[in-house]
Amino acid sequence: MISIPTSSLASFSQREEMVDRTRSKILIREYNEDKDVKMVRKLERNSEIGAKKVVSIFTNMMGDPLSRIRFFPLRVMLVAELLESRELVGVVRGVIKNVGTLSGSLLKMGYILGLRVSPSYRRKGVALRLIAAVEEWMVRNGAEYAFLATEKDNDASKNLFTVKCNYVNLSSLVVFVQPISSMTKHISRDIKIEKVDIDLAISLYRRTLKTKDLYPLDMDVILKEKLSIGTWVSYYKREGWLNLRSKVDNEEDLISSETSNSWVIFSIWNTCEAYKFQVRRSQLVRFLLTTLNQARERVFPCLKMSVSNSLCRSFGFLFLYGIYGQGENLGELMESMWRFTSRVGEGMKDCKVFITELGFGDPLANNVPQTDSISCIDDLWYTKRLSTHIDENTDEILTRQVGNVFVDPRDF
Repeated sequence: MISIPTSSLASFSQREEMVDRTRSKILIREYNEDKDVKMVRKLERNSEIGAKKVVSIFTNMMGDPLSRIRFFPLRVMLVAELLESRELVGVVRGVIKNVGTLSGSLLKMGYILGLRVSPSYRRKGVALRLIAAVEEWMVRNGAEYAFLATEKDNDASKNLFTVKCNYVNLSSLVVFVQPISSMTKHISRDIKIEKVDIDLAISLYRRTLKTKDLYPLDMDVILKEKLSIGTWVSYYKREGWLNLRSKVDNEEDLISSETSNSWVIFSIWNTCEAYKFQVRRSQLVRFLLTTLNQARERVFPCLKMSVSNSLCRSFGFLFLYGIYGQGENLGELMESMWRFTSRVGEGMKDCKVFITELGFGDPLANNVPQTDSISCIDDLWYTKRLSTHIDENTDEILTRQVGNVFVDPRDF
């Protein structure tokens, strides 16, 4: 039997009483773009990456708090508002999209892309109410599962979702962060990197995505989004390649009959156009509870560059996505992709790093170039079944961990 000190029981009772009082004073409602934008901007500005640090990193949403979810037709942004003062003390963003699985199933998944709670209102039930509200919105719109991501070492976030909200671990991934200024830009003369026509890119991905445990069904929409600046293939010149500007009717023929023995396909997403980061010094540590699966919480600790060089400057990053390869000699091709992306970023204003994320079960994870300046962050994906119509004994999402997943650039 575990004995709990009386003081601990009293403390717990007082906290529960405080939560109840706070609950009656807060309204959870949908974000109003006309009247809430200034307060949400303030909330964003007061966000700090990394507790107990005198250097803060703030998100510049380019004046649009909805910028990260405008890519999705089904989206919502909810706020927690104090009834008396009308101050906003919390916010959460959510979207719904259709995904496919390795077994061929088609699912409707809700994604929690951001959760923030004002420092003075943490541990008072605000986050729980925001999560419950966004889950209710997902259920009303037909989502079968809710999904989110957080860093492996974020114990507070993991406790919130697994212990209090009944989420379970779905997958483990690694985020790779590469400062652009530290990369050698030379690409071997034996390798050619060629841009793929968008129609051919769609055809290639329709075939290759079927090897993933989870992937979005609207890859064509992602590739046509203005932030996606292109798709390329890297291959050995001696092995040859297909005519990337020709059209084909059969996707099987496109991949199997004319490709070289070893090749890698990849696409680049330019987040600099959607939002940027800004570094400031701060004597007072002010930060919000958590932000889920958003790169700004991950980038600064991995920049490995002088704070004085970046102080008060906004900066952005490129995201490598849709990386897929075939063949035995993939190491040099992945390195050429790495250097090519660095070149692209170097030519873009305010771009400081490029990032990619791969599951532990992705065959290419072991071929990522291990440069002196690269940093790695362990990432965890969590999910929760929302639908009551799915048999828990045959649930292909909750009965196993998935390892080879497509990381959607819109979620990052």
